[in-house]
Formats: sequence, structure tokens, C-alpha cells
Amino acid sequence: MNNKNKTASSKLLNFLGNNAVPIMFIIIIALCIPISGFSSLFLLNEIVTRLSRNAFLILSLLIPIMAGMGLNFGMTLGAMAAEIALILTSDWQIWGIPGIVLAMIMSIPISIVLGLLCGKILNAAKGREMITSYIISFFMNGVYQLVVLYMMGSIIPIVHTTIKLPRGYGVRASVDLTRIRKALDNVLSVNVGGVIIPVLTLLIIALMCLIIVWFRRTKLGQDMRAVGLDMEVARAAGIDVERTRIISIVISTVLAGIGMVIYLQNMGDMATYSSHSQIGMFCIAALLVGGASVDKASIGNVFLGVILFHTMFILAPKAGAVIAGNEVIGEYFRVFVSYGVITIALVMYETKKRRAKAGMGAQLAAAQQEGER
Repeated sequence: MNNKNKTASSKLLNFLGNNAVPIMFIIIIALCIPISGFSSLFLLNEIVTRLSRNAFLILSLLIPIMAGMGLNFGMTLGAMAAEIALILTSDWQIWGIPGIVLAMIMSIPISIVLGLLCGKILNAAKGREMITSYIISFFMNGVYQLVVLYMMGSIIPIVHTTIKLPRGYGVRASVDLTRIRKALDNVLSVNVGGVIIPVLTLLIIALMCLIIVWFRRTKLGQDMRAVGLDMEVARAAGIDVERTRIISIVISTVLAGIGMVIYLQNMGDMATYSSHSQIGMFCIAALLVGGASVDKASIGNVFLGVILFHTMFILAPKAGAVIAGNEVIGEYFRVFVSYGVITIALVMYETKKRRAKAGMGAQLAAAQQEGER
């Protein structure tokens, strides 16, 4: 009986330890919902909107995790590619579904080039992929600013004055996308009890989930999993480790570009110089909130993370206004939490890894002592 109680308590402790971040968010949300005073219909509409807006972007993070490259902060490169494509399609006045599809297609070659560059650099920084991809995104942001601020209109033709700066070159701080706003979301959308469900967008996300499940079973997917488990064993088995890692980053960057187009068509407006700046941070925070870690993430973590993280984003400003009389307090709170979640998750991952190594070391020492006896 005592053994059963000990087993049950250890299982409970393991469950709480492995899911500490999602549980923490569930508690915060449960406290904020009554304080905010939002109706359930409003919350459901907002959650569905944010799910359709962000899920594809977060799915792009799963492939590099599978390949053992951790959280890909370099997904921002794909977001930049999408923004360049949308600037060009806006200048060409191609709107609606054709404009969205063209922007997705145009983002792919740019994303491939950027993904290849990022993958090659990350291969030279094995074991430090996350911080390296973070710095790469900062560097490429500078290149993006150079292209958008100086090259567009002077080297790259930009015709419409509504996009160009008054000086004749460079793109304005905001690009109006109202003519493609929710063009994808409104196709096949249905109203269920006052909740508007963007069926086509959710079908695209569901298709992406099926493709990821299928991809894991392919030869390339199995190679990535082998590389993620142990690079040296994978290399001994004849897998081209470096090539496999580059492919994972390229796929992630391409998917991030497509996801950014979906994101911006939902928003209907693009902040030219800042839309991409926090996208990687928030997507990674949402994935970690869903219970993922640096070396393990599932499709379930994506959807749970979007729901929990963005529900907190909806509630925090209003709850801050009610508690402190100032919505800015709520804004500071949700930014603090988004960075704090990443910090907590990384600390927990590192602690767990060190404990596992210590446990393995103790087992080896015990085995050696037994052998000597």
C-alpha cells in the first residue's frame, strides 16, 4: 500500500514538474477572467481569431526541435521574407486571395536563401544554436532595414506613393493591407453561436499538422530524429548530419514565411520596421507555455500554448486596469510574463538535464563498484 502511495505521489510530482508552466498559466488565467469582466463570447471569438492567426507560425518551430537544434529564433528571417513579398504585392496592387497566394510563393525563395545561410552558420555553432539564431535574427534585421529603407524605390522599383516615403525611396512605416485583410479567414467562415470560425484558415493549419505527422515518418524525418537524439551515432549510421540540420532550418524558415503572410492578412496592416521584431519571441513563448521544451515539442503543445498564452494576452491589460487603474500595468505584465516564461522553461530544462547527467553518473559509479567487488 505504501509503495502504491509512493508511486502515485512520484507520478503526481513528475506531472507537476513537467507541466509547471502550463499549470501556472491556467492559474493566472483563472484568476484574471473574473477580474477582467469579459464575456465568454468575446473571449471565445478572440481565442479563435488568435489561434487562426498564430498557429501556423508556431508549427514552423517543431522541425528544428525534432532535429535537435532547439528553439529556432531564426524563424524571424522567414517573417522578413514574407514582409518583403507583401510590400511588393501591395505595390503591384494584387489583392485578395491572389495577393496572399502570390506573397506566399514569393516568400519561399527568399526564405530558402535565408534558411541556407542560417543553417550553415548554426552548423558552425553546434551546441549554441539558440543564442546564435537569436543573434542572426538581429543581424538580418539590419540587412532587412537596409533593403526596405534605402534599396526599395531606388534599386528595387516601387511605384505607388502610398508605399514610398516622400523622399522617393524607402518604404513608409506602415503598409496598408486592408484590401487583403481576412481575405483568407472570410472564405468558408461560419458563425456558430456568435463565434466566427475561419474554416479555411483552420483547414490549412490542420493540413500542416497532418504534413508534420507524415513528415516524421519519412526517411528525412527519421534522419532528423536520429540527429536530434545523438549526432555522432547518426553520423556513424551514415546520415549526413550537417545537411540534415540545414534542411530542418530551411523548412522552418519557409513555413515561418507562409505563416507570417497568414498572420498579416488577419491583421490587415503591416508595421514595416517592427512587425517581425517580436514574432519569434512570442511564438517561442507560446510553445513553451504549451508544455514544450528545448528538445521535445508536439502539435498538442502548439495549440495548448496558443490558447493559454494568448488568453493571458487578452486578459492582462483589462485585469491590470481593474486592479491598478492603469492598462499599461497589464501591458507590462504580459511582456514580463512572455520573457519570464522563456527564462523559466530554459532554466527548468537545464536543471533537468543536469539531474539526468548526475543520475547517469551515479549509476555508472555504482556499476563500477559492483564490478570491482
